[in-house]
Amino acid sequence: MGNAHLHAIHVHPVKAVRGLAPREAAVEPWGLAGDRRWLLVDDAGKAVTQRQQPRLALAAAALLPDGGVRVSAPGREPLTVPVPRSIGTVPVQIFRDKVDAVPAEGEAAHTWWSDYLGIDARLVYLDDPATRRPVDPQYARPGETVSFADGFPLLLTTTASLDALNTLIAHGDHADEGPLPMDRFRPNVVVAGTDAWAEDHWSRVAVGEVAFRVAKPCGRCVVTTTDQGTSERGREPLHSLGRHRRREGKLVFGQNLVPLTRGTIRVGDPVTILD
Repeated sequence: MGNAHLHAIHVHPVKAVRGLAPREAAVEPWGLAGDRRWLLVDDAGKAVTQRQQPRLALAAAALLPDGGVRVSAPGREPLTVPVPRSIGTVPVQIFRDKVDAVPAEGEAAHTWWSDYLGIDARLVYLDDPATRRPVDPQYARPGETVSFADGFPLLLTTTASLDALNTLIAHGDHADEGPLPMDRFRPNVVVAGTDAWAEDHWSRVAVGEVAFRVAKPCGRCVVTTTDQGTSERGREPLHSLGRHRRREGKLVFGQNLVPLTRGTIRVGDPVTILD
């Protein structure tokens, strides 16, 4: 494990949309700075992700210095959306959680996303991640919160486990779909220099100067079958995960992390297994 290091960082400013791969990122209690602070919701206030709209894979979001975003998508002129003034919140639903969020100001973002997706879609912003959305109480410690990520502040994957999974795919019923790239899993931190599936046994890790606890394995959904370059769906990796990586009824790949300290992580940082 002496060679374990941070291979890549990924920040997704708008949930479900293509993000960024910076060389460094600040770690806040609720996740990487700027990660998944924006969310698309439908006319009922429910989260819209690639689960319902695989074409979101083709849209992209760049993070502006003030936390705003510049969004782009095929056939659309790019649009800059500033952080909205906190003049009032609206209730939104993300999975089982009801969260107060601030709508993007004006109608430009509403029109832009609605035209692109062909549904009534609004963009909302998580103005106060320190208080708005607690981590799942079954796995949380008091006071832990999360952005609009699926359930936990960060997701960790390893290159060795992806290689192992791709070997399983190559010997399975849908070998023509592999090998899969890491972007299928939309992680925040990717670690290299470990054994395959080593992360299954970690309880606490340090990436450079920042410590994290490993909360639970990440159960995977249909988004992982979505080609992030074309938005087309296949059978893998869920077929192979179902045969080889089923844990407590979930198909798992990667580990959910909760920060224990603040700081900045950088590509190349050593990764230390604390326990």
